[in-house]
Amino acid sequence: MRDAEFLIEAMAGQLRDLLARRGISEPVLVGIHSGGVWIAERLHQRLEIHAPLGRLDISFYRDDFSRLGINPQVRPSELPCDIDGRHLVLVDDVLHTGRTVRAALNELFDYGRPASVLLAVLVDRSGRELPIEANVIGTRMKLSAGQHVQLTGPEPLQLTLQPAP
Repeated sequence: MRDAEFLIEAMAGQLRDLLARRGISEPVLVGIHSGGVWIAERLHQRLEIHAPLGRLDISFYRDDFSRLGINPQVRPSELPCDIDGRHLVLVDDVLHTGRTVRAALNELFDYGRPASVLLAVLVDRSGRELPIEANVIGTRMKLSAGQHVQLTGPEPLQLTLQPAP
């Protein structure tokens, strides 16, 4: 398994280049709780972004909310600036089915209408159920249906692969 900090450093380089190509000088980074927030904090620091960091807890926007109920660790979402017309970078740890990102986009649009949203993920793994694609990727993994990859942290950040039972 590759080192999470090494992957985040690579993501910072990719994101810096992508923002420069698109002429975006001051994006707003928004991390999805919890792993996405840990990664967004590190990217925010490495890229020296001045706009405050946003944090989303998508618990109430999940499409399985009615089946699972309330997550016992629901945190408030924090978007410390107006996102209307702003360029956002949505950050998550693992992109799998695409449903977490869909929920995050639904929540973001309840706060306003951003000019654009880029997606940065530490791990892009197989198993997509929705047509969602990341713009910045730390690493790609092809995993079987029973396998999972998980980011633990925040200090130190570690990627662990859970084998299929």
